[in-house]
Amino acid sequence: MIRATLILLPALALTACAGEGPVPRTRMPAPYVPVPTAAAAGLDRVIGQPAGALIGLFGQPAADIREGSARKLQFGNATCVLDAYLYPKGAGEPLVTYVDARQNDGSPVDRASCVGALQVGRRR
Repeated sequence: MIRATLILLPALALTACAGEGPVPRTRMPAPYVPVPTAAAAGLDRVIGQPAGALIGLFGQPAADIREGSARKLQFGNATCVLDAYLYPKGAGEPLVTYVDARQNDGSPVDRASCVGALQVGRRR
């Protein structure tokens, strides 16, 4: 009997400390899911394209750097600078596999927005 009391006493003490009622739950915000916009669709006009398509879209590049079979084309205006990296796939023409964008001062800028800004500058 004493042994049962010694076992139940700590359990009862812990139950008394538990407080009243269920613990209120807080709602966690939904995770951020980017919504495709017209600007994001601009990357589709660049990724997977050959150099000629980019030149048709943005005009002559400010820089055209070749290293082995890889090529980097750089386009820019007063808004941003866009670097397009082209790599061959098989025996075909090199295609854009990645683009990087920055403002003229080097700070980051959204890649799709830069594509749009370069196209707007070209249409004028």
